[in-house]
Amino acid sequence: MGVRIRRAGQSDAAAVVRVLDAAFMYDPVSSWVLPDEARRREVHHRLMEAFFQLSFAEGHVDITEDGSAVALWIDVPAEPRETEDGDEGPAQLRAFVDPDNERVEQIAHLMAGIHPHGRAHAYLWMIGVTPDRQGEGLGAELITSVLERCDREGLPAYLEASSERSPHLYRRLGFAPLGEPVRLPDGPLVHPMWREPKG
Repeated sequence: MGVRIRRAGQSDAAAVVRVLDAAFMYDPVSSWVLPDEARRREVHHRLMEAFFQLSFAEGHVDITEDGSAVALWIDVPAEPRETEDGDEGPAQLRAFVDPDNERVEQIAHLMAGIHPHGRAHAYLWMIGVTPDRQGEGLGAELITSVLERCDREGLPAYLEASSERSPHLYRRLGFAPLGEPVRLPDGPLVHPMWREPKG
């Protein structure tokens, strides 16, 4: 397909957030975290901004040259990092995104609780494609560019699929289910998936 991909910088923050905001506005997990659609339209971009900043600080963000698709990656060490804010990260996220919404904090704790530990890995936190470009293979191109590096370096990769159809794409890229799907309280399933590097 020959999609041009580059590493995003801080100057790309607004463009990345726009893509993620549009791509995940009706995602099952976003809809669970922010169930009121009017409120979601007001504050969802803040959640995406927080995710961009964390990925930028602890990993990297890739963007297609035309700005229609982005992938957020975190470099996860074998042993969890000691963070300056201790366990305050989820509460800080809630305060930034939607202070009266406990689900913002709850989702952060839930995702941390299912995340595998003990082996360094590349964590595909989010991948988003603008709605008018979905289905063109842009997401697969973004992921493959990092998985090729993972294979060269012998590094596993991990993600959580947030919709019923996305695990099928990830299986084609070498990911396999990691345990059973996790159901959010009164909400959708999240599918943890793991990929061993290919030698």
